[in-house]
Amino acid sequence: MIPQKWRRPEVLLMLLAAAMPLSFAVWQTLLNNFAIERAAFTGKEMGMLQSLREVPGFLAFAVVFLLYFIREQRLAYVSLILLGVCTAITAWFPSAMGLYVTTVLMSLGFHYYEALQTSLSLQWIDKQRAPQVLGQIMAVGSFVAIVIFGMIALLSKVLQWDYNAIYMLGGGLTVLIAVFCWWQFPHYPDKVVQNKNVVLRKRYWLYYALIFMGGARRQIFVVFAGFLMVEKFGYSVAAISSLFLVNAAINMFLAPQIGKLIAAFGERKALIYEYIGLIIIFIAYALVEDHRVAAGLYILDHMFFALAIAQKTYFQKIADPKDISSTAAVGFTINHIAAVVLPAALGLIWIQSPSNVFVIGSAMALVSLILALLVPRRPEPGHETRPMFNTARHRRAAP
Repeated sequence: MIPQKWRRPEVLLMLLAAAMPLSFAVWQTLLNNFAIERAAFTGKEMGMLQSLREVPGFLAFAVVFLLYFIREQRLAYVSLILLGVCTAITAWFPSAMGLYVTTVLMSLGFHYYEALQTSLSLQWIDKQRAPQVLGQIMAVGSFVAIVIFGMIALLSKVLQWDYNAIYMLGGGLTVLIAVFCWWQFPHYPDKVVQNKNVVLRKRYWLYYALIFMGGARRQIFVVFAGFLMVEKFGYSVAAISSLFLVNAAINMFLAPQIGKLIAAFGERKALIYEYIGLIIIFIAYALVEDHRVAAGLYILDHMFFALAIAQKTYFQKIADPKDISSTAAVGFTINHIAAVVLPAALGLIWIQSPSNVFVIGSAMALVSLILALLVPRRPEPGHETRPMFNTARHRRAAP
């Protein structure tokens, strides 16, 4: 039983953040090796699988309609349970079609949970504390990921567990935590009654553009940077899990500090630094020939993910509070428009030239940098963009 003093929204968010990587980190770490060894995947099949994985993210706006029938908090529990169950059964279907089906179902739980977690966090946490608390939540997920990556390395290399046992362990633990939270925590009422319709507002256009490009950038890292490590440099399951372990360890300490920096210096500077770094990293990916340099780039690349907190807090500052649930769901759909198309398309380019995939990634980061320059220093309703681009009906002098 959880003590009464711990039954707070922030504690619940951290427990749910711990539950998600138990499944997703296992799935992600094992995927490339499992797909190549058991399902004979090439870059073409991997690109197709990753495109299919992003379809539920593209359909994340449907979360809004589900809220007519089930409360947002409970839907988050259901989404985590679906993620855990489908991760647990992944190795039961070692074929291209089997992986496609289990991946889509797993992804449905994952993306719906992510959309709901963003919405609940921005509703439950006040604007002044949001960057720090979001950083702490990210750190909790990273800490659990450290445990998982270490566990995978131990189970696969030392104890010789097969894929099926590891998948079932990770997925089962996610289900247990989701059920425990459902049982132990009360329902927290909405501070503001949320819109239960799809909301698209002109004044949010820059937020939409930033998350669209963020979804495109993410595919380069999630799909092709990991595949590069296995296909070109021959990384084993243990080596990949060790890389993920280093990433998670760094993020566990870095994310809360980045949250504090965003609170102190603002979203604009954070986003600008992120995209300048990514331009350099993607060009380096295109040129790398040494596996140690590639591993260093992979770690640096992952470090920039914590700066994405700035996108969420930028939206929180400009949003009408009743739009948060709907826009979080719509935002995930926009984030995944490129994600549905890019992996399959870039998978075909990969066959001809892996380097060109990363050159394209660098160009995407450049577009994101241009967009980041339009973010005002102190965003708020009416000051969503720099003055010449502001679409608000009632404008005041920019801060």
